[in-house]
This record gives sequence, C-alpha cells and structure tokens, in this order.
Amino acid sequence: MAHDISDFERQVIARSFEVPVVADFWAEWCGPCKALGPVLEKLAAGNGGTWVLAKIDTERFPEHSARFGIRSIPAVKLFIDGKPVAEFTGALPESGVREWLEKHLPSKIAQLLAQAAELVEAGAFDAARGLIDTVLGSEPNNPQARVLLARMVLQDDPAAARELLENIGQSSDHDAKAEAIRTLADQLVLAAAPDDLPEDPVRADYLLALVALQRRDFEESLRLFISVLRRNRRYHQDGARRTCIALFKLLGEKNPLTQLWRRELSAALH
Repeated sequence: MAHDISDFERQVIARSFEVPVVADFWAEWCGPCKALGPVLEKLAAGNGGTWVLAKIDTERFPEHSARFGIRSIPAVKLFIDGKPVAEFTGALPESGVREWLEKHLPSKIAQLLAQAAELVEAGAFDAARGLIDTVLGSEPNNPQARVLLARMVLQDDPAAARELLENIGQSSDHDAKAEAIRTLADQLVLAAAPDDLPEDPVRADYLLALVALQRRDFEESLRLFISVLRRNRRYHQDGARRTCIALFKLLGEKNPLTQLWRRELSAALH
C-alpha cells in the first residue's frame, strides 16, 4: 500500500477528521528514516484501520516541514481532527513506536464516546444510545457516558438523569456538565409539581420557561427565565439565573444560543 502523499491538506489534515493520521516526515538521504519507515509501514498494515500512515518527503514538500517546525528527521506527528497532538523524532524500534501509539491514539471507548457526543449535540438520541450502551457495557461507571445518557433522558425522566450522575463528583472532568444537568433536573421536577412554586407576578412566566425547557425549546426557555430575572431576581432562590447558567454549560460556550443569551443575562443582572 502506498503511503506517500501528494495533497497534504486532503490526505493528512482533512483525513484526520475521519481517522487518526500518523505523518512520517522523511527524506531519501536520511539513514534513520530508512530504518523507521518499514516499521511504520508494518504497523500501519496491521492496525485494522484504526489509523493511517502518510509519508511526507521533506525534499519534495519543504513547506510542510517549515509549517510544522520540523528541524530534524525522521519526525513523526500524530494528527487528529486537523491538528498535531503528539510527536517523536528519531528512529524508534518497533516496540517504542507501539508504545507511543498506544499512549497517544484514542482508545476505542474514546472514539465511541466522541461519536456519541456528536450525535447527542445533533439531537440524534436514538443513534447515540446504542454507542453509549456499548460503552457502559464495558465501563458501567464511565462518567462521560453517564453524563451523555443523563442529558438524553433529562426532559423525559429528570429523576433518572439525577440517578445516573450520583457518583460523579468534583474530581471528574465531566463534573461541570453533570452539575448543570442536576440543576436542570431539579427545575424540571417543578414542571410536574408547580404547586411548589410560590405566588408572585413572575410565577406564570417561570412555569412557561419550565415547559419550554421540558420540550427542549431552549431559546424560549432562556428568554422567559431572563424575563423573570428582570422583574424578580430572587424568585425561587435565584432559580432563573441558576437555570440559565446550567443551560449554558449544557449547550457549551460555542453554541449560538449561549453566546446570544449570556449577553442578555449579563444585561439583566446589571
């Protein structure tokens, strides 16, 4: 199988969004390159498609060496999602290359979770559920899988969402999103028991915000909660503000709704 590239943007950068790409920067005159090359090619042929090898002739494509700061060869870089995430220089033995790959390549579990997260963000819950179930079958306490599943069941069963997050504490990388889901779950319980909300002129809008949250109309929910904030900041223990912040964490900072309504929230508070 030929690994020499002719189009770096397509065969390395774009390809790395589909599968990890191991880029070998080499040259014909480089003795260590001739030792490392066959090792990489052997491992590429036997990896079952978990990564692909791209060989970049630095004499033919000096611009790529300059772009990535290649000062000595052989130099090997691992590209994932369009970016170099790990590298080594010199001719490692096969065992050393294997160790490097095992350390830096995403695991099968990580790949499944990355796919599931994309599907959840897109609202494709049915497709995501199968991937998450596969992960939980191997790692029942995987925090990311539990957070993703909790997000999926949040509107239909907030109590189940909370239960999924019981053992996810502050030491977890996923605690911020877990805490956001806990806050939203508590608010959604109110939608089923509105009598617990105190009487106030903003009560009707607060209930409408909860109903919008329940049906995943996050923009309407944010609009209504911020309307409540403007009139009564302290209503239901500052619930409107806390729910807005939780929604921002759930949606992520890059989400257009977060960017728009965070500004509105700030204006309402000040």
